[in-house]
Amino acid sequence: MRISRRAVAAAAALAVLLPLSACGSGDGSGGSTDASGKVEGDITFQTWNLRANFKPYFEGLIADFEKEYPGTKVKWVDQPGEGYADKISADAAGGTLPDVVNVSPDLVAPLAKAGLALDLDKSAAKYRDEYLPGAWAGHQIPGMEGTYAFPWYLNTGPLFYNKRLFEQAGLDASKPPKTYDELFADGLQLAEKSKGKVATLANVPTIEDFGRYGVPLMNKEGTGFSFNDAKGVELLTHYKELYDAKALDPQALTATPESSGKKFLTEAVAMNPGSALDLDNFKKQAPSLYKNIGITDQITSTGKANMYVMGVMVNAQTKRTPAAVAFAHWVTDARHQMEFAKKVAIFPSTKGSLDDPYFTQQDGTDETRVRVAAAESLKTAENYTPVLFSEQMKVELRNAVARALQGKESPKEALDNAVKACDRLLQQS
Repeated sequence: MRISRRAVAAAAALAVLLPLSACGSGDGSGGSTDASGKVEGDITFQTWNLRANFKPYFEGLIADFEKEYPGTKVKWVDQPGEGYADKISADAAGGTLPDVVNVSPDLVAPLAKAGLALDLDKSAAKYRDEYLPGAWAGHQIPGMEGTYAFPWYLNTGPLFYNKRLFEQAGLDASKPPKTYDELFADGLQLAEKSKGKVATLANVPTIEDFGRYGVPLMNKEGTGFSFNDAKGVELLTHYKELYDAKALDPQALTATPESSGKKFLTEAVAMNPGSALDLDNFKKQAPSLYKNIGITDQITSTGKANMYVMGVMVNAQTKRTPAAVAFAHWVTDARHQMEFAKKVAIFPSTKGSLDDPYFTQQDGTDETRVRVAAAESLKTAENYTPVLFSEQMKVELRNAVARALQGKESPKEALDNAVKACDRLLQQS
């Protein structure tokens, strides 16, 4: 599944539905964690909403694997994006979880806790150095030892800004904000100069913003959240100032990525996150905006951008551990990740891949400029969304932010209440 800023399926349901005694594919007696044996036998590989657009790629990938390892047979199943977490939960509880599964970090967490995700630090440690450290760490679970999925593809995106609106506010359009302090200062100036007609942002802060601001999000043990510390309160206080000055769009409290994009398209807001795919949309639907488009890095006070991680998990109960591990590695090795990245706007998680000319050499197009900049930022990027931060928790934070911006609670009170609610949900899982 292509990763976007849109939230992935609710993994909280998995945690609730998965009994600790759940067993994987096979007869339920458990599989071996030893991946050193002969690569042979039949395995099942499950992807997440990829067949429609990439059927030839995956069929070729599987055929090449079976040729490389005679005696293997890979059955490929693809599940729709809608209800994917529910499908994994049902398979895990019913003992029919495939041998190799496409997962995101939030989906792998309850499976790892239930003993259904193979610990690759024990079974496939020899492959660890092939991947970017931040990507390998993307499927580690706070409070647990181990890594529970191979990193597959990554994604991130730049920040677009409207040069014309910046210039009208007396700002230097060649020097867009890089840090949150710069963002807040420029935002207030944009709102003042436009008499509140132009907002800088159309989105309220999410957990990724707290992370990029340098807020500690969770304790190391994975037993509680901490985004209500002084720095978290500071960030939300600044957003309250933006909201009051109309530097944050009034509809930001109910905004979606789609509605925020429309605000930017109609030049009602000056900045909006996006991807190379958006540029073509700007060209077709808003040529006047496209002429004035600026492209810059994500706002961050840590120096590290946010990245989204997709992974490939091996079922700990598989009866074909050597074949399952070999195939999961095959899907995610440098050669195959590079092939996949050239078919869709994603990025490899393997070391050295981002140094390929495809990700480093400019050709004068904006699309390539975005790709090159994103690839460079991914070398040191982090996945700021805690693995244990569920969809329900995202709702709690969003509601708390709304209460603070509307003045119903102070930023500190709102974040304290959000942390309490999230900790409660964490304990329930």
